[in-house]
Amino acid sequence: MILSPMRYKSYTWPHNPRVYSIDYQRVMAVHKVPFGGYQLQDLGLTRRVMKGEGEFSGEGAYDEFKKLACVFYEVGPGLLVHPLWQVANTYFAALRLEQAPRPDYVRYSFEFWEESGTYSGVVTRATQPAQGEEGAAAVQAADQASFHRVVKGDTLWALSKRYGVKLADLIALNPQIKNPNLIYVGQEVRVG
Repeated sequence: MILSPMRYKSYTWPHNPRVYSIDYQRVMAVHKVPFGGYQLQDLGLTRRVMKGEGEFSGEGAYDEFKKLACVFYEVGPGLLVHPLWQVANTYFAALRLEQAPRPDYVRYSFEFWEESGTYSGVVTRATQPAQGEEGAAAVQAADQASFHRVVKGDTLWALSKRYGVKLADLIALNPQIKNPNLIYVGQEVRVG
């Protein structure tokens, strides 16, 4: 099975990292009850943490690591597209060089934290009515969204090329698609 390459913001891995893990976390509290008992309280889900390890090898390996490090320094969250995980809006939380770099070999580890979207500031028409001419134009544009019905052989990448939409934008337009590597015949995909 050939997997598509992992991507984050503007960076695409030349080959996928060799080790990945996802930590699903839930916050729990323990309340002491007199005479040796206790009560557990579920405080809810918290972030998912996506970790991995990989290496770059061959000519330009350290230059490739530097490209990844430049993406680490970018501010704000971005879409992490993994060949097996569902797409997530994440922060690049950690990047670690695991040994002294050589020009032809670099071993590294990384960590991404999922962004909850709770404070994203997204306002929908339902929560804030449009006002004035600009608002009316925005409502009209939203009402004229274009969709594509998936046929056998379609991929999001191919649809992005066909309709001239960046792949990251296409993924953002379709939050119902949990895994961008998996779309189904008959499914409607928003393309504009």
